[in-house]
This record gives sequence, C-alpha cells and structure tokens, in this order.
Amino acid sequence: MRIGVVTFPGSLDDRDAARAVRLAGGEAVALWHGDADLRNVDAVVLPGGFSYGDYLRCGAISRFAPVMSEIVSAAGGGLPVLGICNGFQILCESHLLPGALTRNDHLHFICRDQRLRIEDTTSAWTADYAQGQEIVVPLKNGEGCFVADEHTLDALEGEGRVIARYVGVNPNGSRRDIAGIRNARGNVVGLMPHPEHAVEELTGPTTDGLGFFTSILHSVVNA
Repeated sequence: MRIGVVTFPGSLDDRDAARAVRLAGGEAVALWHGDADLRNVDAVVLPGGFSYGDYLRCGAISRFAPVMSEIVSAAGGGLPVLGICNGFQILCESHLLPGALTRNDHLHFICRDQRLRIEDTTSAWTADYAQGQEIVVPLKNGEGCFVADEHTLDALEGEGRVIARYVGVNPNGSRRDIAGIRNARGNVVGLMPHPEHAVEELTGPTTDGLGFFTSILHSVVNA
C-alpha cells in the first residue's frame, strides 16, 4: 500500500509521518510540494509543521502548491487524505474541509500529551478504533483553535463528521471541543493533534496514534 507524504518548505513532521506509515505496514512515498504528481499513491498525508513559514495564514500559501491541485482533484474522486496540524489547516484553506484554525484562545503555543475521544469510526482514517475510545497523542500548536459558524458546527455534529474531541481541558479553545473532522464522504480527515508521534513505545507517550495509519491500510484494501 503506497501512502504519499507531502513535504512543503517548512514541514517538520513529514519524516515522522513516513515512519508511522512504515510501522503500520505501508510504503511511504515522498511527494514534493512543487510537483503536480501523486506518483500513483493510494492515500496522502499532509504533515504538520509551518508550511511556507505560515506567511499570510497557516496553510494559505500551501493551498496553491502544484501538488495540492492534484490532491484536491483526487480527493474529490475518493482518494483518502489525512491532514495533521498544519495539514488540517491546509485542508481548510483548500476547502476540502469546512471551518478554519485560528490562534489558540490563550494566545500561547501549547505542547502536551492530549487525551482524545474518537467520535466517529466510519472514516477511512479511524476505522480501526472503537466508537468512544479514548486515546493519548501529542498536541503542539499555536493556531489550533477550530472555528466555524453555528450552522456548520450543527451540520458537522448532525452528520457525525466530528471524528475526535478533546477530553478534559480544552487546550486551545476549539469550538465544541473539536479536535478533528471529516468530509461527508469520509475520505478526507483533518486532525489537530499528532498521531504520528504516538506510534512506538520508544518515542511516543503511547502507541495510540498508530490506528490512524492501520485504518487507512485496511480501508484501502477493503474498498
């Protein structure tokens, strides 16, 4: 299974995402932001970091990268896409997901191990989890506050498109404690915390994040 991992100028977690793919049993394929070529991958991960230095807004320039034109088109046809942290911001800027990520409500960068509750297991990236399962993965962001208008929030809730929520203290002020969402089809997921940093006992607080990467391998195989 070939899972593409995009590198933008300023990406920090592309290698971590590639390692997570390999630990899950997939083949990590490096994709470059300037190439309009997805190299026949079966899914794509947009990693965390500070693409293009976060100039203008987080993800605002990345949406115009040649590779994103291909990803937007392929996602419309069903290609699974996971955006983590900065990748989530890029998905919102590219209008593959609704809403936006703004400055944390306390205006400080936060880095902590965060408890999440998996709310939806119908997406291509969460199928290996149980409904209501609680996991712990790292969170690190300065602009991780998910916002949307009330109509959009109600639609996300009503359609079961909130895939994860923060448990306990809301770390960044995200509306309705939302940590991640999916599109209506379930192939595109945005998540602010970092599952790729919780895939092996040596480096992570847990291995709870590995399920995002095994989920996509099983989802593609069973599609």
